Amino acid sequence: MKILAINPGSTSTKMAVFENDKEVFNMCLRHSVEDLEPFSKVIDQFDFRKHLILNALAENGIPFEFDAVVGRGGLLRPIPGGVYEVNDAMIADIRKVRRSHACNLGCLIARDLADELGCKAFIADPGIVDEMDEVARVTGSPLMPRVTTWHALNQRAIGRRFAAELTAQHPDKPVKYENLNLIICHLGGGISIGAHKQGKAVDVNNAFDGEGPFSPERAGTLPSGSLIDLCFSGRYTKDELKKRISGKAGLAAHLGSTHIPEIVQRIEAGDDYARLVLDAMIYQIAKHIAALTPIFRGKVDAILITGGIAYSDYVISRLKEQIDFIAPVHIYPGEDELQALALNALGALTGEQEVQIYTQKKTSRQTVEPQLN
Repeated sequence: MKILAINPGSTSTKMAVFENDKEVFNMCLRHSVEDLEPFSKVIDQFDFRKHLILNALAENGIPFEFDAVVGRGGLLRPIPGGVYEVNDAMIADIRKVRRSHACNLGCLIARDLADELGCKAFIADPGIVDEMDEVARVTGSPLMPRVTTWHALNQRAIGRRFAAELTAQHPDKPVKYENLNLIICHLGGGISIGAHKQGKAVDVNNAFDGEGPFSPERAGTLPSGSLIDLCFSGRYTKDELKKRISGKAGLAAHLGSTHIPEIVQRIEAGDDYARLVLDAMIYQIAKHIAALTPIFRGKVDAILITGGIAYSDYVISRLKEQIDFIAPVHIYPGEDELQALALNALGALTGEQEVQIYTQKKTSRQTVEPQLN
């Protein structure tokens, strides 16, 4: 089976070609500010990114022949995890979502290319996967139940990778992700921390716009009273305040940088404020990891740390000191999202994985209706 995997990000489009489970081509197409400036909305970048993908295939001598195209899922209605065929209902919803992110282009480009090829288009474990326990949704205000947007694809891929490693160590005792109790933490521009209980993420923070530890670009959980006062202060517009939560927040707001190696260099040069802020982010990550332990009655098989920040010895060494009493800590720097997309598509093509049906019918999970027009 030949599969094309596509992962649109804010400033790049990652793509890879797989033959069954083997990657045979990989490329990251970078987009400068000047490249994206002509597009007032992310959705307007559709043709630009699609043609870059087609040109990259042609320039590298890769025939436009695939059994499936799989794209990163967008900010759709909340759905359970799994692999989904891109259908008309999904396309209709993704064109109406209010939350703007490049991941929304994933299913659109996949469907368009697949239609040209006459093959299947899929998405898998999009960021709006919602498997939370009902008790985890309740807050102190019935006006604001908890919702989640998180790094579902990478977290679940890392969980399965860890299970495969355990099986390789003891082939006589095979281990499945669905049999483990894991806390998985993705450290990137946003930070998501999930409680994976027997194969379901029963609690996870909203890493997109307002819950959990602060991150390089996001404010995380804020004092609600102070936030309300700021909203009515007249100092900022609504759009400006949104950016103070996601974009111009976290390390970017405190230190003017989101680049961890650069911040660590400043610390080593004697910048005490940079040390305080970065240590505070690490402290908040540890605190939110520890907060998930009651879900498992303290019986956590492992804590898995992934994402780009997991490359930082400064962050990881200090984080492990604060959480390794809970369970063994395993580090998986970077992300395996393209491979995870391809393996989900392969499973769908071979029948090893059930293909879910995306529907516009509301469910009890769909507590975020305001995101749709």
